[in-house]
Amino acid sequence: MAGRIEDYALIGDMQTAALVCRDGTVDWLCLPRFDSHAIFAGLLGTEEHGFWRLGPAHASDAEPPTAARRTYRGDSLVLESEWDTPRGTVRVTDFMPPRDGAPQLIRIVEGVSGRVPMRSELRMRFSYGRVVPWVHKHEGRTVAVAGPDSVWFDTEAETYGEALTTYADFTVAPGDRIAFTISWEPSHKEPPALPEPEQSLTATEDFWRDWVEHCTYHGPYREAVVRSLITLKALTYAPTGGIVAAPTTSLPEEIGGVRNWDYRYTWLRDAAITLSSLLRTGYREEARAWREWLLRAVAGDPENLQIMYGIAGERELGEAELDWLPGYENSTPVRVGNGAAHQLQLDVYGEVTEALHLAHMTGLARNDYASVLQLKLIQYLEDHWNEPDEGIWEVRGPRRHFVHSKVMAWVAVDRTIKLIESGDADGPLDRWKQLRDDIHRDVCEKGYDKERNTFTQSYGSRELDASLLLIPQMGFLPPDDKRVIGTIEAIQRELSTSDGFILRYPTDGDDEGVDGLPGDEGAFLACSFWMADDLAMIGRVDEARKLFEKLLSLRNDLGLLAEEWDPRLKRQVGNFPQAFSHVPLIDTALRLTASGAYGG
Repeated sequence: MAGRIEDYALIGDMQTAALVCRDGTVDWLCLPRFDSHAIFAGLLGTEEHGFWRLGPAHASDAEPPTAARRTYRGDSLVLESEWDTPRGTVRVTDFMPPRDGAPQLIRIVEGVSGRVPMRSELRMRFSYGRVVPWVHKHEGRTVAVAGPDSVWFDTEAETYGEALTTYADFTVAPGDRIAFTISWEPSHKEPPALPEPEQSLTATEDFWRDWVEHCTYHGPYREAVVRSLITLKALTYAPTGGIVAAPTTSLPEEIGGVRNWDYRYTWLRDAAITLSSLLRTGYREEARAWREWLLRAVAGDPENLQIMYGIAGERELGEAELDWLPGYENSTPVRVGNGAAHQLQLDVYGEVTEALHLAHMTGLARNDYASVLQLKLIQYLEDHWNEPDEGIWEVRGPRRHFVHSKVMAWVAVDRTIKLIESGDADGPLDRWKQLRDDIHRDVCEKGYDKERNTFTQSYGSRELDASLLLIPQMGFLPPDDKRVIGTIEAIQRELSTSDGFILRYPTDGDDEGVDGLPGDEGAFLACSFWMADDLAMIGRVDEARKLFEKLLSLRNDLGLLAEEWDPRLKRQVGNFPQAFSHVPLIDTALRLTASGAYGG
């Protein structure tokens, strides 16, 4: 069985990523890209679906020992895990060097004390655990081949094959360092170059140290902010600037449930808010690369803006179910692709426009096509803002007039008016000012419940929605407006879990709710960060700080967050690590630091 979601560490090379469990098992790795087929899919199945365990030897009928300590080496994505055994202490260093040639996952075993028997168990299964590759020797190297893929395994340790698994049994003493590397290459090409593990380790550490030095945030929450920034950088696909929402698919929002989705794509919403956080912390190059990705992805068809694209801008992300995988803790179906790609979500027009506006305001070099794109998006909204849509949460139920969607349509128009007023674009200013007023009036009349003094999830509904917390943050209404304060307090009453975290919206257990799905889900972490932001904005800064620091305590020992928190099971759920959790963590830390609302 795979570990708990929070038991995993992230390593990556900004083109793909691996998850490493506390017991030294790599249970998830897609090669060569985030969205490629997995060669280790044990995370969503069993050991039969692929894994690579490296740690102290143990009896075959015993559970693998878990590391006593693990940490990232400084401000990097280099993972160190240490085991204390009866025979001594051993350290394993795991990392993926920023790519210069074939993608590599490198693992270096180092003896610390005593003499520790070790074992490497490598079971490669291609196509998400479905295909057993042909494993053989080629000029002294071990290679696994299946169809278009080949994975090369290099080590100085002696290896042997048994039960379709490659093993290495060895012992390390103080000062011993033994490296293991897997490298991917198209099967029709020449073998990849022999790895140089020690040089790659130095280069990887140098890369991350140099990158972190550009961070402009030096407040009291720096450790959490920097780790979140490193995570966001790791979720960036370097060749194109696209940003994946998470490196995994089908980690469940409810253990044993059906809310299992593929997040290895670039949601415009997630990527736009990620760009916002990067800009606020000094990372303009990443912001520029994302803007270029956006312009390429949308090019030629801005009127049909998708809510998500592939990491290189692909439009077709057809959804399929992998019925041979039993799912994480029997949570099925396991899905790849995402059928929500062609949903109508009007709020993305606002998020994209807000991101372009922030880039413009922070001095990112002007791009004329970006301004043209922004104008085209408003021309589309002018005719479509008053239509129902699927909303921010990608509901699979009927379309509705979601209040958050209308608010973000207002944001799109408002930011474009500001662009025109700055002199950097031309457009029908008076007409769009009237449009902005019309949307504002419509939301306040149809999306507000006067009796309860709260905005509602959609026009005419009584349900609440945590996305309403963004109303003051987007400048739709000022924080001290009684309707804003009433909405915040209503969400605290009706969408708060027993431990004070915020649900996205009500779900109906076995019955299908507003999202068209049965079952429930955990507290969506981004929503709880939004609540902390709002509390700070309305002057309840002590309450905001306490909620924020409670959220920080949910991070795993390496500072990572999944999408949600299950208040009943007291564990992380959903895809991991999740950009949409780490971005608002950064934003709330910046707001609390600016307000002085922190302890010590």
